[in-house]
Amino acid sequence: MDTASTTSSASARRRRVQSTSTLREPRRHWVLKGKMIAKKNYAEKALMKKTLAMHEESTSRRKVDDDVHDGAVPAYLLDRENTTRAKILSNSIKQKRKEKAGKWEVPLPKVRPVAEDEMFKVIRSGKRKTKQWKRMVTKATFVGPGFTRKPPKYERFIRPSGLRFTKAHVTHPELKCTFNLEIIAVKKNPNGPTYTSLGVITKGTIIEVNVSELGLVTPAGKVVWGKYAQVTNNPENDGCINAVLLV
Repeated sequence: MDTASTTSSASARRRRVQSTSTLREPRRHWVLKGKMIAKKNYAEKALMKKTLAMHEESTSRRKVDDDVHDGAVPAYLLDRENTTRAKILSNSIKQKRKEKAGKWEVPLPKVRPVAEDEMFKVIRSGKRKTKQWKRMVTKATFVGPGFTRKPPKYERFIRPSGLRFTKAHVTHPELKCTFNLEIIAVKKNPNGPTYTSLGVITKGTIIEVNVSELGLVTPAGKVVWGKYAQVTNNPENDGCINAVLLV
C-alpha cells in the first residue's frame, strides 16, 4: 500500500509540475511579444512626432509677398527673398534660453572662487557651546522685503542685518551714468547655487535691479521693469554694491 501511494503521489506531482510549466510558457511569450509591440509602437510614435515637427518648422518660414520688381532678377538673387517674423522670433527664443541657462556676455567673465571657510564663520551653540552646525555669512547678502528670520533653534545660516543690502550703484555702459537702483533678486552667484539661494553677493554675482526709473522701453513699446547687472566690487570691503548693467 505504501509503495502504491508513494508512486501515485509522485506521478500526480509530476503532472502538476508539467501543467504549471505549460501554463507559464505562453505567459512568458505574451510578455515578450507585448514588449516587442510596445517598442515598435514607441518607435513609430517618435518618428511621427519628428516628421510633424519638421513640417511645422518648414511652414513657419514663409515668403513675404513683395511687389514685383521691374526688370529681370539675376539667378543668384532669386533665393534672397525676405522672410516673415519667424526668424526674429526664433532668435528671441534662443536669447531667452541663453538667459535661462545663465549665459550672458558679462564684464567679468572670470572671478576668484571664494572658499567656504572665507564665506562662512562657524557659530558654536548649545548649553556648553559644543554644537557646531550653525554658520554666519561673512559676505554681503540680499533678502526680500518680507523676510523673517527663523527661530534660533532652526536657523542654520545667519545673515547679519549689517551686511544686508537693498540698493546698488548701477552704471549704464552706453549712457555712462550711474544710478542708485533697488535690488529685486540675486540671479546667480558664480561660487555655486547654495550661495545664490542664500542671496550672497560677491564679486561677479548677477543681480536683478529695478530699472523702471530709467524709462527703458522694449521694441514692442513696453516699459522694462527689471534688468540684470553684474557686481564689479567686493561689497563686504567697500560697504556698497557697484555693478554694471547688462545691456
